[in-house]
Amino acid sequence: MNKRYVVLCSVLVVVASLCASGQQPSSSGVPVHMVVSVEARHGNTPPEITQQDVMVYQGHKRDQVTDWIPAQGEHGALEFVILIDDGASLGSQLEDIRQFINAQAPTTKVGVAYMQNGVAQVVQNPTSDHAQAAKSVRLPQGILGADSSPYFSLQDLIKRWPESNARRAVCMVTDGVDWFGGSTADDPYVDAAISDAQRAGVIVYDIYVPGRGHAAHSYWRWYWGQIYLSKLADETGGESYYIGFTGTPVSFTPYFEGIDQRLNHQYFLGFLAQPEKKAGMQRVRLRTEVPNAELVAAPQVYVPAAPE
Repeated sequence: MNKRYVVLCSVLVVVASLCASGQQPSSSGVPVHMVVSVEARHGNTPPEITQQDVMVYQGHKRDQVTDWIPAQGEHGALEFVILIDDGASLGSQLEDIRQFINAQAPTTKVGVAYMQNGVAQVVQNPTSDHAQAAKSVRLPQGILGADSSPYFSLQDLIKRWPESNARRAVCMVTDGVDWFGGSTADDPYVDAAISDAQRAGVIVYDIYVPGRGHAAHSYWRWYWGQIYLSKLADETGGESYYIGFTGTPVSFTPYFEGIDQRLNHQYFLGFLAQPEKKAGMQRVRLRTEVPNAELVAAPQVYVPAAPE
């Protein structure tokens, strides 16, 4: 019995030693940055997270964390675009949008655009003049296009968005129906929009509202539209808001409060990623052992190629 105990202890020591060595972060790699939201698993206020509390993994390899900077004060710059489907059914919710814009911090630039036949018609470029941005919000025109897709409009917006050091986020107000791509679990146009947003570091939030015409009473189009929007938000580190199949939410205010909560608890994460021969998107996993805390970010990040 004692012999078995000694053998078991020896095995456990070896396993513990291997695990400990595997947990040591790599001190080599290429610098990569991304924006991370800290959320509370229970309640509304997340606990404080320090750089030492954050772990980044590529597969089983742990990367060295080099930066963990709160997106506040001098680092609080944010460019936020409200992207509204011009076929959406909206009314009193427009005032909720205006109030959200006017309540933003001085370090936030807000833009407004409308989805029209697969493009983003920008009516207000991101500006610190929140009153001007709020004034540009109008009723959707009820424009419907058989070949339109809200994901084309998002891609168009991202491609024309000038690069900057600020955080970048979009709130899409749409039914999520992709008339061009159909209705399957893997819509190539949704996936392409996700890829573009991840590559550009754009976090996408979305609010589901039914459209007009046939799509407004087609259950299966509603179903896939909400799934696509949820996937888009999850894969970019954002959040999707909807109330099922009961129509347009009476108020957007609770959703905007949720978005504000996430924006106010964001950090710039820097780490040394393990590069491949070619630059491209790589999957990463974030962890923390701080109780009641969850790190939310895109599951993929652009990693430059290994230096020659």
